Amino acid sequence: MKKVLYGNQKVVQTVIHIPFGEKEGMHMQKAKVGNVIEFKEGLQGIVEKVNENSVIVDLTYMDNYRELELEEKTVVNHKNYKIIKETAL
Repeated sequence: MKKVLYGNQKVVQTVIHIPFGEKEGMHMQKAKVGNVIEFKEGLQGIVEKVNENSVIVDLTYMDNYRELELEEKTVVNHKNYKIIKETAL
């Protein structure tokens, strides 16, 4: 719970954080190598390595990769993505 002062009034705000790709009561599925995931408001990439708490993702999968001026790879926590295409392996 967070107390915020607006003018002369104290307002109490309750903030509930639900990670990207999850809803209350849903079980989080970990990605596998080769899966395509989505994270951070629409970025997509192919999972290259699965770690205990995160995945390493190749961002060159996106058509507009160069225009976005991103690094080729990034690390994404399991709580912060959703699988949009599973590997056939």
